[in-house]
Amino acid sequence: MSNFLRHFELAAPLFVLVLLGYLLARSRRFPRTVSDGMSRFVFSVALPALLFTLMSDLSQLPAADYRIPLVYFGGCLVVFALGRVVAARTFRLDGTGQSIFALGGIFSNNVLLGVPLAKVTIGDAAMPAVAVVLVFNALLLWTLVTVSIEWARHGELSLAGFGKTARNVVTNPVVASILLGTAFGLTGLALPRVLAEPLRLIGQSATPLALVVLGMGLVEFGLRAGWRPGLAIAALKLLAAPLAVWTLARAVGLSDLHTQVVTLLASLSVGVNVYLMAREFGSMQSAVAASIVISTALAAVSTPLALSLTG
Repeated sequence: MSNFLRHFELAAPLFVLVLLGYLLARSRRFPRTVSDGMSRFVFSVALPALLFTLMSDLSQLPAADYRIPLVYFGGCLVVFALGRVVAARTFRLDGTGQSIFALGGIFSNNVLLGVPLAKVTIGDAAMPAVAVVLVFNALLLWTLVTVSIEWARHGELSLAGFGKTARNVVTNPVVASILLGTAFGLTGLALPRVLAEPLRLIGQSATPLALVVLGMGLVEFGLRAGWRPGLAIAALKLLAAPLAVWTLARAVGLSDLHTQVVTLLASLSVGVNVYLMAREFGSMQSAVAASIVISTALAAVSTPLALSLTG
């Protein structure tokens, strides 16, 4: 119990920032253009600066285990299959709906919520493992759901769809900053202070701004229309996903640190990217929107619980 309270105490201020962003957006004193601009700054400048700075000191951080992506995405694959079964048998969804439903059960809000939480609760030692997951996350999971939907609709796969996904991932500022920072870190050189200090100062703004932006974004989503399937998606995301990843981590003997990192990331709320995918394919928008709100609210308790149970 004391371990849970300690992790809850560490995580609570971060979720207070999410609530602050939500209340600011609800007050209507900050129009949509403000949150859009803040979101663009966080994704394109603040988080890349933070991640580049951390990864450029790679030689000072613990090495990431090559089994991390196998454990994390292996657990995701198991829960994705489970999600499709639940969607088909419980909600009678078609192939597209099943794929979106299952994606909601595995696609975490790793950037806006995962990076700040890992840094505050576990520390800088967690960041190489977080970076490994971030680099592969969008590529593998978006490819998985795209293949699943195309197979359900047409009975065939598309290399063009995979190529588009890969290109979007590599040019993403967050992924690019990780790759560039890692490449620089492997040289063993130190950034000159005239560059290191501005990057450090900008990176310090990433955590609070990312969480406020997340809260502002929640105002766009509702609960009424799709709360039943949304609740089921949230249950998959907050319960089944971390349990599957933790089980695989223990099975392969992953270190305590890396087990805690991958379980933390798996226990996070549903990522906003799932809603974008639902809109792109015209399926499950209301259910995914509801799952984002529900899972973000519940993660304030479930994620500290996952942290306390894994260390």
